[in-house]
Amino acid sequence: MELTRRKILAIGSGTLALASLSSLPAFANLTEEAISALTGGADMGEGSVTIIAPEIAENGNTVPVGVDAPGAVEITLFADGNPVPNVATFKFGPLSASRSASTRIRLAKTQNVVAVAKMEDGSFQMAKAEVKVTIGGCGG
Repeated sequence: MELTRRKILAIGSGTLALASLSSLPAFANLTEEAISALTGGADMGEGSVTIIAPEIAENGNTVPVGVDAPGAVEITLFADGNPVPNVATFKFGPLSASRSASTRIRLAKTQNVVAVAKMEDGSFQMAKAEVKVTIGGCGG
C-alpha cells in the first residue's frame, strides 16, 4: 500500500474522530448521574408515580407526556437518550389540588422517559416508560 499525503490525512482524521467519540460518556450514565444528584443517592421506590406517554411517537419533536404522583412535592422528568437528560421539573405547593402535570417533550431517539418524584415525607419514587420514536427530534 502506497501512503500518499491524502491517505495519511484520511487515516489521521478517522483516528481522531474515533478517539473523540470513545471519550464521550453514554447518555444513560448522564441520566443516572442526574438522578443521583437529585436524590442524593437515596433509595427509590416504585408504584406511586404514573407516566402517561405514547408507546410509539411518530415524531420526536413533540411527544406528549403526562405524569401523576399523589403526595409529591416535586416531579422531575428525564429522557435517558437525550444529550441533556433533564427535561422538566414540576413543583407543587401545599394547596395544589392535583399532583399531576403534562407537557410535550423532544426525544432524540427511542428511549426511556423517567419520572422521579420527591414525596412529602422526603422519600423518592420512580417510574419509567419506553417511547419508540420513528423520526428523531434532536437532530436525528
